[in-house]
Amino acid sequence: MLTDHITRLAAGVAIVGITLGWTAVAAEDVSFNEQIRPLLSSRCFACHGPDEESREAGLRLDRGDGDDGALVVAIVPGSVDESEVWARITSEDPDVVMPPPDSHLKPLSTDEQALVRRWIESGAPYDNFWAYQAPKSPAIPTISDETFAQWGQTGGASTIRSVDAFVLDKLRLNSLRPSEQADPRTLIRRLSFDLTGLPPTLNEVHDFVSSYPSSPDSVWEATINRLLASPRYGEHMARYWLDLVRFADTNGMHKDFYRHHSPYRDWVIRSFNDNLRYDDFVRYQMAGDLFEDPSRDQLIASGFHRLHLIIDAGTALPEESNFKNVVDRITSVGTAFMGLTIQCAQCHDHKFDPITQKDFFSLYAFLDNDEAQAETRGKEPGGIQQPSIRLSTEDQERRLAELEQDIKQWESQRPDEASEGFKAWQQQLAILGKQRDEFLQGIPQAMVMKERGEVRPTFVRIRGQYDAIGEAVSRNTPSFLPTLEKADEIATRLDLANWLVDRRNPLTARVAVNRFWQQFFGVGLVKTSEDFGSQGDVPSHPLLLDYLTVSFIESGWDIKRLMKQIAMSTTYRQSAEASADDYRRFPENRLLARGPRFRLDAEMIRDQILLTSGLLSDEMFGDSVKPPQPDGLWEAVSMTGEVFRPDSGDDIHRRSVYTFWKRAMPPPQMTIFNAPIRDACTARRERTNTPLQALLMLNESQSMFASRQLAAKILEQPDEERFVFAWETVTARLPDAQETSTMKLLVDDLRAQYLADPQLAEAICDGLALDSVTAKADLAAWTLLASTLYNLDITKTKN
Repeated sequence: MLTDHITRLAAGVAIVGITLGWTAVAAEDVSFNEQIRPLLSSRCFACHGPDEESREAGLRLDRGDGDDGALVVAIVPGSVDESEVWARITSEDPDVVMPPPDSHLKPLSTDEQALVRRWIESGAPYDNFWAYQAPKSPAIPTISDETFAQWGQTGGASTIRSVDAFVLDKLRLNSLRPSEQADPRTLIRRLSFDLTGLPPTLNEVHDFVSSYPSSPDSVWEATINRLLASPRYGEHMARYWLDLVRFADTNGMHKDFYRHHSPYRDWVIRSFNDNLRYDDFVRYQMAGDLFEDPSRDQLIASGFHRLHLIIDAGTALPEESNFKNVVDRITSVGTAFMGLTIQCAQCHDHKFDPITQKDFFSLYAFLDNDEAQAETRGKEPGGIQQPSIRLSTEDQERRLAELEQDIKQWESQRPDEASEGFKAWQQQLAILGKQRDEFLQGIPQAMVMKERGEVRPTFVRIRGQYDAIGEAVSRNTPSFLPTLEKADEIATRLDLANWLVDRRNPLTARVAVNRFWQQFFGVGLVKTSEDFGSQGDVPSHPLLLDYLTVSFIESGWDIKRLMKQIAMSTTYRQSAEASADDYRRFPENRLLARGPRFRLDAEMIRDQILLTSGLLSDEMFGDSVKPPQPDGLWEAVSMTGEVFRPDSGDDIHRRSVYTFWKRAMPPPQMTIFNAPIRDACTARRERTNTPLQALLMLNESQSMFASRQLAAKILEQPDEERFVFAWETVTARLPDAQETSTMKLLVDDLRAQYLADPQLAEAICDGLALDSVTAKADLAAWTLLASTLYNLDITKTKN
C-alpha cells in the first residue's frame, strides 16, 4: 500500500533539485541525530532501514545519500503537506498509519510528531550518524555567567575546568543551575568507592575532613593520587572488565565443568594497577599471541578469546561447537571494544545499523583460525583446553628440566627386551614419568590463542546456520568504518587489533571513555554503554564525550589520567541532594545538575562489610575462592553430583573479585544484588531494590559474622563513644541526635530481651567463650545493631 501512495505522489508532485543530501537549511533547534534519528530508528528502521531483504516498498529512511528515489517523494523538504511520511505518522486509519498497529510499536506521540514536522519544514536535513564519525576536539565553552563561573572554580582555581565548562553550558541551555559541593565526609567516601571499590577507613576520613577545607584542590588531588596508586584500584577496575568479557570459572553449558582462568583475571588487575595504555590493553587481548616474541603477559591476555562458553563433548558436533565459540568471540569483541550489537547480523543484515551479514562473517574469519577448534572438556588439570602455556617459576622450570634429564638418561640405558633387567627398567621409567606428570600438575597453566599455519576458509552461513554454507568471504572490517590496513597480503588478528585502536576508528576510545564515566556517575554520557548504534541512546553531552575521547587518545590512552580528570571536576564533587520535584523531573540526572547517587554494586556492598568489620584479607591474585553459601546450592544445576564445598580461613574473606564464579549458579550474594551470571558480555548492570536483598543482608552467614566482629570492636570503645564509632565506621558520617537516640533505643531493647532470654543471645554468640550472660547479651545486642547499620540505605548507596 505504501508503494501505491508513493507512486501516486510521485506522479502528481513535481520535485525539482531535491536530493537526499539535504543540508541547505538548518533544522534550527531540531537535531537529526539527537531527536529525529532515534524516532525513525525505534519506529521505522525495522522495515525501512539497512536490511535490504526486510525493507518494505523500497523505502529506506536510515540515510540520506540520494540512492533511493522513493525517499525523495516520501519526504518533501519544507512541506509536510506533500510528505507521505507525515501523512502516515499522523493518520488515524489503521490501514494507513505508520507504524502499523500489528507491528506492536508505539505510534508517535503528539510531541514526537511536532518534532518531525519542524524537521521537515526546516528542510529535513540528514546528518551522518554521530558514533560513526571520528571524534574531534570541540571548543571549550566560555562561561560568562558569574554565578556559574564561581561554581566551576573550586578551591580558588583561576579557570573553569574543561569538564565543568561543558556541563555548565548544558545546564545553562536548559535553565538549570548546578548543586553546591558535597560535604567532605561524603566526598571522601564517594571517591574511595569509585577508585578502589572500598570505603575509607576512619583514619582516612579524619585526615581528609581535617585538611580538605583549608586547601580543597590540593588535598583532593593528593587523595586521588593516593587512591590511584593503591593496589585496590586495579582489583576494583578489573571487576567491571570481568563483567564485560564474561569472565567465569566454569564452562557455562551442559555440565558446566570447572575451567581455570584466574591468570587472565590477575593480568587484568595488574594491567590497571600498572596503568597499561588502553590501546595496548586492547591489542594484547585481541592478538597478544601474534606479537613478535610475545611476552607471558601478552599470551595470557590473548586468553580473552578463550572466555567463551564451551559445550561438553558428545552434546554437539565439533563444527557446531566451534561455530558457537567463534560467534561468542565476535559478540564479545563487538560489545567490549566497539559498543555495537554486531551479533545481530549473524542471520541477516542488521536491521538498524549498516552492518551486513557479510561484514559479520568477514570479522568471523579473523577469529576462526586458532588451534582451539571445537573445544570440549579439557583433559588437563583445571579443565584447561589446549593451546595453553605453563606459568612456572624459574625454580620450577629448573626442576622440570632435571626431571626431563633423568628420564632421558634412563631411556638411554634401555636394556635388551629379552634381558632379565628389562621389566625393572620399565618400572623405573614409569616411576620417573609419573613424578614428572605429578610435578606438571602443580604448575598452573593459562589458556591462550594460537594461529593455525594454514588459513581456514570462511563462508557466510545462510540464516546463521553453522552448516548452511553460502558465499566465501575474506577477512575485513565493516565498510562504513575506516579501512583496515594490512601488514601483509592476508589480514591478521593483529591488523584487526591495530584497526580497533587506530585514531580514525570512531568507536573504541569513545566506548571506553563512556564506560569509565559510567563508573563514576552510574550512567554513561551514552546511557546504552553496550550499544552505540541507532537503537542506543544519544549522548547527553556529545561535545564533552568527544572532548574527553580526544584528550584520552592524545594522552597516550592513559586510563589513570582520565579517571583523575573526571574526579577532579566540580561536577563530580556536587552534592547529590535535590528536592523531590527535581528527582521526579530528572530521575537519572542526565544533565548532571547534582552529584551521583545510586546503589552500590554487589561486590562493593560485601567488601565494605568485610573491611569495616576488620575481616577483609589483603591477599591478591591466585585461584578463585569459595566463600560460604547455603548447603546444597549446586544440587539443582549439577548433572555430575558436584557438591559445593566452601573454603576456609582467610580465603573466605578475600575481595569479591576473587570469588569463584560458576555460570550455572553464581554466588547468590552477588546475583541478588544484580550481578550478571556472566554467560554474556555485560556493559552495565541493572539496579533493583527488593525485599530479598534486605533478607540477605540480615541473615547471610558472612554478613552476620562480620556484624559480630564489628560489635566486638564497638565494645572495645569507651561507653560514651560507641554509637558514634559504630555509625561513623559504617557510613563515614557522624550521627545526629535522632540517629543516636534510635540506636540507643534499639540496643537497650535488644539487650533487655537477651537478658530475659539468654538462649536468644546464645544463638548469636555461638562458639564464643564468654564469661557471663551479660557479656553475651551485650555482644548480641550490638551485633544486631551492626547488622542493622549494614542494611541502611545510606550504607548501600553511594552519594
